Amino acid sequence: MRGRGPGLSLEEKASLVVGWGSSRRLPGAAGETRPVRVPSIVTADGPSGLRVEPSGGRRWFATAFPVPTMLAATWNPEVVERVGRAIGEECRAYGVDVLLAPGVNMHRHPLCGRNFEYFSEDPLLSGEMAAAYVRGVQSVGVGATLKHFAANDQETNRTVIDTVVSERALREIYLKPFEIAVKKAKPWCVMSSYNKLNGKYSSQNEWLLTRVLREEWGFDGVVMTDWGAGDDSVEQVNAGNDLIMPGSDEAVEKLLEAARSGRLRLEALEASAERVLRLVRKSLTYRGYRPRGAPDLDGHARVAYEAASEGVVLLKNEGALPLGPGARVALFGTGQVETLKGGMGSGHTHPRYVVTVLEGLKSGGLLVDEELSSIYERYVREARGEEFLEKLYLDEVYADPLPQDIVSEGDAARFAERNDAAVVVLYRVSGEGWDRRPVRGDFYLTESEERLLRLVSREFRGRGKKVVVVLNVCGPIEVASWRDLVDAILVVWLPGQEAGRVVADVLAGRVNPSGKLPMTWPRDWTDVPAAKAPECYPGLPVEDPRRVVYCEGVYVGYRYYDTFGVEPAYEFGYGLSYTKFEYRGLRVALSRGALKVSFEVVNAGSRPGKEVAQVYVRAPRGRIDKPFQELKAFRKTRLLEPGEAERIKLRVSLRDLASFDEREKVWVVEPGEYEVRVGSSSRDIRLTEHFEVKQELRFAP
Repeated sequence: MRGRGPGLSLEEKASLVVGWGSSRRLPGAAGETRPVRVPSIVTADGPSGLRVEPSGGRRWFATAFPVPTMLAATWNPEVVERVGRAIGEECRAYGVDVLLAPGVNMHRHPLCGRNFEYFSEDPLLSGEMAAAYVRGVQSVGVGATLKHFAANDQETNRTVIDTVVSERALREIYLKPFEIAVKKAKPWCVMSSYNKLNGKYSSQNEWLLTRVLREEWGFDGVVMTDWGAGDDSVEQVNAGNDLIMPGSDEAVEKLLEAARSGRLRLEALEASAERVLRLVRKSLTYRGYRPRGAPDLDGHARVAYEAASEGVVLLKNEGALPLGPGARVALFGTGQVETLKGGMGSGHTHPRYVVTVLEGLKSGGLLVDEELSSIYERYVREARGEEFLEKLYLDEVYADPLPQDIVSEGDAARFAERNDAAVVVLYRVSGEGWDRRPVRGDFYLTESEERLLRLVSREFRGRGKKVVVVLNVCGPIEVASWRDLVDAILVVWLPGQEAGRVVADVLAGRVNPSGKLPMTWPRDWTDVPAAKAPECYPGLPVEDPRRVVYCEGVYVGYRYYDTFGVEPAYEFGYGLSYTKFEYRGLRVALSRGALKVSFEVVNAGSRPGKEVAQVYVRAPRGRIDKPFQELKAFRKTRLLEPGEAERIKLRVSLRDLASFDEREKVWVVEPGEYEVRVGSSSRDIRLTEHFEVKQELRFAP
């Protein structure tokens, strides 16, 4: 068998742990390993679908799935696993052995440029979604890669920035989703991050890569660098980083010199080379699989549609939605034409098509005002150019939002007279390499967007007609200052290639929205804990732009808002439905080191729907300061018909209630009375029950 035989030479070991640069077998893929007694294997991005760049006049079309934030908004691991499997199948079809996804970094604040590639502000939700994604990808023989390990939660100065964070916050918030995914899904690879962690590059951090990841969590796969990360390949291998990507011949020579001089530990090189060999021997390439180049794009489009349908979040609805059959709709905003499927950078995709909001509504049974939409279509074509529109969905192009208030007051009045409702599409995009900003046109609306909303609100609501806003966004934007102008707000995130179909079906009521927010939407940027001081957020001018301090500790997201009484615009876990749900019959019991929680969810409304039931636990006051409450379990129901109920049964290990004691380096569950809080969001708690922990429990890391 290939790869067997006499022991590897020093040169072969050094070559195995250094990548071969850009892929030779699949042009446009991210990288490849070196063929050293075994064939090379191919790695490719990304989290929202396989990303292989066009090359030599050829395109490798792959499905554009909803971004991971939207996958997390489904709160449905089964759906996420199906997405992972579909992406894995497309990797197989094109000859990709290892997918460089999913990203498991935290939404520490709402303006990280790559938040759309990550799942949530909560480590449990992030970890469970990542584990489901990994299981799906690896179920078809393709390796998955957890990234970016660790505390890579901003893009500003990402390759050099030093993330300064307490060990408690690191373990409870930033490492926890990686730990969950490693233990539950056993990914083939982990990618170390660009940033420094408390003074040392993550890719050169032996405590992180060897002690925590391997010794504490039992990870036995390959650790690879992010592309060009760190500043010392010898330190990387000594620390437990197995594969230096994208690699170069110079890097091989450097390792050889260090091995001969004694600076590179031979046992570390041997271990890394052996782990790379094991990875290759698991691969499709090594097993002789021949890619056919014909993925099931039609079937995967249906998976993308299903996932997006479950991730739509209804923030507000005052009798506006769903629209009635055959409703006449006035569609405002260039986003109806410039509908965004995903973000920029490694999260970008190249699908066969993207259904815009305008296309989706026109084919989805709603009567779109053609005159108004043609105004926006002509405007976008003239302002952007035909070439831009041709590239918008196939290539990586982006431009700042256009002015949106291009309709006169008289025309707006005319459109209001003859239509039943207004739908205004607003959009935001972000991407790898830059962070969002707390300015107009990004976190805040532009002046033209505000003028458009005020005009449409005045003309339509003044005639007793409803105004709906569709947010085609990469993450939270400020809504508190304008939400009273409209009757409904629908968050469709960056939903992938089926965007317009999903929007149309939700507006028309064929899909009942069941998504819940995987992060808090703040009322204002100044309410975000990372915004309290310049050194806490790397996107602001500071004396040392190469350093960011995680000032808030464990108080990330709802942990901060709930503990310190700060009112958000919309809380973590929030999302409305076209029906109503009731909770009843909570039972809580302690048994064999675990908390058993059961209750019933009832559809008390008039439409079929799904509910996300969330279980939070409030710990007693003790010597370790704790957040007001923390998510400990969740479950999405099946589709419940009106009057139908589902009994939910969940299990929470007592270890999962522990806080990390930095002084003694142990996990601790303090004694006292705990409160189980069950509800529809972090602030919509329907049922509570108490249980007692009689003596302190300790767990080793």
